[in-house]
Parts: sequence; structure tokens; C-alpha cells
Amino acid sequence: MSLENRYDFVYLFDVKDGNPNGDPDAGNLPRVDAETGQGLVTDVCLKRKIRNFVHLTKAEQRPYDIYIKEKAILNETNRKAYEAIDATDELESDKSSDKKRKGSQESVESARKWICQNFYDVRTFGAVMSTKINCGQVRGPVQMTFARSINPIVSQEHSITRMAVATVEEAEKQSGDNRTMGRKFTVPYGLYTCHGFISAHLAQQTGFSEEDLGLLFESLEHMFEHDRSAARGEMTARGLYVFKHAGKLGNASAHSLFERIQVQIKNGTSVPRAFTDYEIEVDGQNLPNGVELIRRIG
Repeated sequence: MSLENRYDFVYLFDVKDGNPNGDPDAGNLPRVDAETGQGLVTDVCLKRKIRNFVHLTKAEQRPYDIYIKEKAILNETNRKAYEAIDATDELESDKSSDKKRKGSQESVESARKWICQNFYDVRTFGAVMSTKINCGQVRGPVQMTFARSINPIVSQEHSITRMAVATVEEAEKQSGDNRTMGRKFTVPYGLYTCHGFISAHLAQQTGFSEEDLGLLFESLEHMFEHDRSAARGEMTARGLYVFKHAGKLGNASAHSLFERIQVQIKNGTSVPRAFTDYEIEVDGQNLPNGVELIRRIG
């Protein structure tokens, strides 16, 4: 069933004694806004977790396969699209060239449509597939912002010890002590908020359906339960507030709806260390005409 409504949503999640999104340019320290000290989690990180949840629950079965997945070779997937639409002759004719194989306009469009039909993440988030084997580009109907912590975070550094080494040479240098030192970075506690936007018009172009929408919300609700690791500590979805518009264009601006979800630290709490240290105020009264508030979590 095709998507006939615009949606905007507010997503809250927290982390305790973990690193929600390490920055490789800063030695894997938790991402942080240098001016405000607020923690950041990229949209790419959140989309990865959604992809992983869909991969886990749908077992790569089409139409829920994942295009951007671990160890994927994208040009090989693009080649399968040309095979599916019987256009491999356009690839073979330019086999000796290392240049991008453009393909005819008709073939590129057919390949793009085939990938949208079979790969959940492409018809949801979009993708650039104009690589060596050209399948065009897709602008996804679902877009998400960086998540930002409500309060500034403090990144803590911990020294850790592994009672083993990787090589005989290392063991000889330590006279058999066989210890390896390392570091681990954590956020003691942080509550993060993210905003999301779902366009019914773009959904028509990619084939994103009501069933796909339900799977997206299910992923946001449960993805942290299947993404545990020693590095991430305890991560939990704390709120998912969805504003459903009556039509495709929408009935109110997204920012005015987002302002109805207010997160405040409780009076008397100087350093938040738990979700219970916050108060969530949800203004669901006198919504604009044509807007419905759906509380999926919280």
C-alpha cells in the first residue's frame, strides 16, 4: 500500500557508560559539539542500526534486502540489476574500459527501479548508485538529523588490559608477561534527541510503502536491543513521537510540531545520570487541523 501521508517524528534515546558513536578523526572519542559540549550521533550511525535490524529480521529476503551492508561490493549488486532487466549487453560492450559505464537512460531508470523494489534501505534512505556500473541516484523519503544530547556530555577515558599479546615477539619483549594495554572511552550518561522527516511524494518515487513505514518504526523501537556491545554500554529507545499529516503536503511546519516535545532536566538535578532525571512534556492539545500525534514510545 502506497504512502499517502507526510510524517515527522521526534526520537529519544539514551546511553549509559558507553560510546554511542565514536569519532575516527578523534581517536574514537564520543562525538561532541565543540562549542556547546553536547554529544552527537550521526544520522549515518542511526541508519546503520536500522539497516542491521531489517537485515536481522528479514534475513536478506527481497524486497527487504540491504544495499549498503558489511562487505558489500556495490558494483556487483548494480550488475545484478542489469542482469534482472536483461541489459547486460550494455555492460559487455564496454567491458575493457575502466570508465563508468553509463548505460542508456532507459536501462539506468529500469535498474534504479529494480533496486528500489528489492532493497529496503535504498527505497527508504536513498543512495548514489552512479558508480562504474550506473544505476542512477535515489533521493530517499526518510531523512534524519544528527542526534544531539539534551545536556553537555563528559567523555571519560579508561585504561584497559588484555592478558594476551598477538605475536611471539611481543611475548619475548615482555618476558612472558603477555599484557597489552589499551584505552576505552565512555559517556557516563546522555539523553539524545533526533528529528525525522518522511515525504509521501518521494515515497511515491521509490515505492516506500505503509508496510515499509511500519518496519521503520519497529526498527527505531527495537534496534538497540540487537546492537549490544561492550563499547556501547546500555543504549535504550526512550521516546518516539510521530506526527501524522492528513495529506502528502502536510498541515503544519515540522519545527512547530517538534517544539511540542520538550525535554527538561528535573529541578534539583545538577548532573543527570538516568532517564528518570528528566521530564518529558508532550503537548498533544490543540494540534493543527489535519495533524495527529501518535505516541509509539513514551
